[in-house]
Amino acid sequence: MTDSKYFTTTKKGEIFELKAELNSDKKEKKKEAVKKVIASMTVGKDVSALFPDVVNCMQTDNLELKKLVYLYLMNYAKSQPDMAIMAVNTFVKDCEDPNPLIRALAVRTMGCIRVDKITEYLCEPLRKCLKDEDPYVRKTAAVCVAKLHDINAQLVEDQGFLDTLKDLISDSNPMVVANAVAALSEIAESHPNSNLLDLNPQTINKLLTALNECTEWGQIFILDCLANYTPRDDRESQSICERVTPRLSHANSAVVLSAVKVLMKFMEMLPKDLDYYGTLLKKLAPPLVTLLSAEPELQYVALRNINLIVQRRPEILKHEMKVFFVKYNDPIYVKLEKLDIMIRLASQANIAQVLAELKEYATEVDVDFVRKAVRAIGRCAIKVEQSAERCVSTLLDLIQTKVNYVVQEAIVVIKDIFRKYPNKYESVIATLCENLDSLDEPEARAAMIWIVGEYAERIDNADELLESFLEGFHDESTQVQLQLLTAIVKLFLKKPTETQELVQQVLSLATQDSDNPDLRDRGYIYWRLLSTDPVAAKEVVLAEKPLISEETDLIEPTLLEELICHIGTLASVYHKPPSAFVEGSRGVQHKRLTGNAGSGESVESPDTGSAAGATEAPPAVIPSQGDLLGDLLNLDLTPPTTTGPPPPISSGMQMGAMDLLGGGLDSLPPIPLRTDTPQSPQLPHQSPSPPDYSPTEVGPGDHAGPVKLGGDLGGNPAMGTGFGGAPAVMPASFSAPVSGGLDDLFDLGGGVGLPMGAYNPPKTVWLPAMKAKGLEITGVFVRRAGVIQMEMTLNNKAMSVMTDFAIQFNRNSFGLAPAGPLQILTPLGPNQSIEAALPLSTVGPVMKMEPLNNLQVAVKNNIDVFYFSCQYPISMLFVEDGKMERQVFLATWKDIPNDNEAQFQIKDCHLNSDAASNKLQSSNIFTIAKRKVEGQDMLYQSMKLTNGIWVLAELRVQTGNPNYTISLKCRAPEVSQCVFQNYEAVLKN
Repeated sequence: MTDSKYFTTTKKGEIFELKAELNSDKKEKKKEAVKKVIASMTVGKDVSALFPDVVNCMQTDNLELKKLVYLYLMNYAKSQPDMAIMAVNTFVKDCEDPNPLIRALAVRTMGCIRVDKITEYLCEPLRKCLKDEDPYVRKTAAVCVAKLHDINAQLVEDQGFLDTLKDLISDSNPMVVANAVAALSEIAESHPNSNLLDLNPQTINKLLTALNECTEWGQIFILDCLANYTPRDDRESQSICERVTPRLSHANSAVVLSAVKVLMKFMEMLPKDLDYYGTLLKKLAPPLVTLLSAEPELQYVALRNINLIVQRRPEILKHEMKVFFVKYNDPIYVKLEKLDIMIRLASQANIAQVLAELKEYATEVDVDFVRKAVRAIGRCAIKVEQSAERCVSTLLDLIQTKVNYVVQEAIVVIKDIFRKYPNKYESVIATLCENLDSLDEPEARAAMIWIVGEYAERIDNADELLESFLEGFHDESTQVQLQLLTAIVKLFLKKPTETQELVQQVLSLATQDSDNPDLRDRGYIYWRLLSTDPVAAKEVVLAEKPLISEETDLIEPTLLEELICHIGTLASVYHKPPSAFVEGSRGVQHKRLTGNAGSGESVESPDTGSAAGATEAPPAVIPSQGDLLGDLLNLDLTPPTTTGPPPPISSGMQMGAMDLLGGGLDSLPPIPLRTDTPQSPQLPHQSPSPPDYSPTEVGPGDHAGPVKLGGDLGGNPAMGTGFGGAPAVMPASFSAPVSGGLDDLFDLGGGVGLPMGAYNPPKTVWLPAMKAKGLEITGVFVRRAGVIQMEMTLNNKAMSVMTDFAIQFNRNSFGLAPAGPLQILTPLGPNQSIEAALPLSTVGPVMKMEPLNNLQVAVKNNIDVFYFSCQYPISMLFVEDGKMERQVFLATWKDIPNDNEAQFQIKDCHLNSDAASNKLQSSNIFTIAKRKVEGQDMLYQSMKLTNGIWVLAELRVQTGNPNYTISLKCRAPEVSQCVFQNYEAVLKN
């Protein structure tokens, strides 16, 4: 008889009857009753009232009954924690049972009962099981530690279970090793900085030994752990690869992908001229190909991973093109992935094969697949120049089929081919124009309009063609409207006499009858250009366009490196880093591939958010954050459009308050980017005459295209030319102190020059490429000849060119602000870096930051706006006239309250007092007097900050003692911590 009978009872008083059966003396009746209870629990009935009766059944030697009771216990322990304590004694007893299956069952159930109250009672049984003689019990106990850590991490650490887990990595049984690695990895994921898996060559050797003997899932845990190890040199890297390679022939695809991940990472360490490197490349191809003979879902996962591998190392599969050819019965998701990989592997050697396949696919019935196939032909033409002619001819054949969606896709890709190979295939334009009437998709219409506008001089009836689109202008999508506006302006510049009426019509439609701000802005730009300076308009609109790049859909190198480290996980299927889709408290670590010893590796910028010990209560001398909206995310980084005359700029305006990225500081009126902004943009109800612009308005930065409405980014009437021009001379009024009205010490003053030889820290990563779409910024603050500078290296790790850089600071403790625009005059190409030095003033708006020397920065380029924060050494603000007279020093020291005195220890400093004094003087920390007291040198020093705050110091140096004592006195005591940190940095470097 089957177990279905337990689910079919309809008796009344069921709980009462079950209770009686559970307390029966007959073992069989008890077992039947427990099975009925479990059946009721499974279908959702509440049988928690039977908790004490079921727990009583635990005292049995019958393994089946014990398993059932433990199952019940796991389900109801959380809702009945007080009752669950009753079971503790049984757990303790079962953990000492002679049968290892019962011991393991007890410890497994203990880990599943997530009740805080009883966890501490389970520590002793767990400790015994971790050292049990039977490996089955040990491997179960290892996983239990991870479960217990999830409930109460502190308890696990206090009881020393983590150390026991680490010892289990050296266990003689491979399954125990695998489970210990799995448990430690799980715990390390929730505590990314704990360094639990302290991998060294000895540990790695033990893991590799266990790898050959444990189960498939054990192998995956060990391989994933190996992937986090960084080998010391290429020899060790090769040794690990040799021992992992046999896993490539495993039947389980997860093991294969984990092995591929390890090999892909360690290959980075191998020199390419090594024979073994070539052998490894050949060994990687067959297992990946074999994965494609699995069921479709597994094929898809394999293809998504292969897509990443091919982008990183196309040579692995360059001879395996045929396995990616689409089969008629492949699901659409597999077909599209295969198509993508085919294009990535296309080369001069196999292009004929690929094109023949793609042409075949373009006649399929699946519309999405056909579209992708036609696009693929265009991508092949752009990627393999020698095949371009054959691709164009294939596309023309497809256009002749007159299948609507095929024609439209073909026109879109032919536009890209024209961009890549100008003046080469224009003979096909006539064929394209024949299909004009059949275009109904915005992208295809926009592509056709672009072709007509770009080659208007070669098309006799270009004006008629564009006019036909103009008839339904307001029904078109924005993409088509923008393209049509540009195309007609191009046509006008090429044939001005014939198309004057047409251009008037489109400008009027764009600027007066449209609600779309993008379209209106572009219309106004063209109108202004054409009415002011047609020559300049020609230079802008008909400028030579850059050739489009070969592969536009490649994943950015930094992201690709991270995804390669996650092969075989969801991240490799989504093609997104885990942080993009994993929510919750777990810390997600960013992984990077390990390069050869010579290759530099970018480091995550340090956490600048931690308070550097600043005092709790902010004194009145520094304006508190209060209700000043200091968050950079609130800053509006777009140029303002002023509809009235520009507000006058007062002579006392702080330079730092000017919004270099175009307005938005909430404490100030908007400042126009240029004084020649149009007085009032025309509104729909006004007359259609173009705005009146004087011919002197086109400045040196105005020929860079339509993005520059109203002047260059970073430009400012008070600063002369806009971004891209020469830095303007700073007006005298900018050095005037800001009147605070608080009688505060933050009266901002200037400084003179600094002697050479001051300590400057090395550059650190301020903005990692991962967080800024490929833009990496490293930098350092320096003070030279009295001028504070922010010296930066901008590194483009993306695939696209970066231009139009600008920078802005949030309000900060010492009023730091750019003294001019960021001068980057040349575009920053992929994999290029550029040095930039930004002079800073200290007369910007002030707001107390936490920590005091924290600086929040926004950097803008043509891609996006990026935010980061960094900390500047306070010595940047020490001015050159910071040496006090002796008498003044004495009087000031006495005058400052003793409560404001702070004392610190500088440890491990081996300079004598003279060397220390000289070193500090190079950072504008001046020694006023020196005296010897009881074998100690006492140095009395002063320094003055740019905002007029004086800091007085007493430095005690004892010969032979590497620890100095420093006492600091200041009217703004929160500065003391930063000054102490600066002393440490200068004296120890």
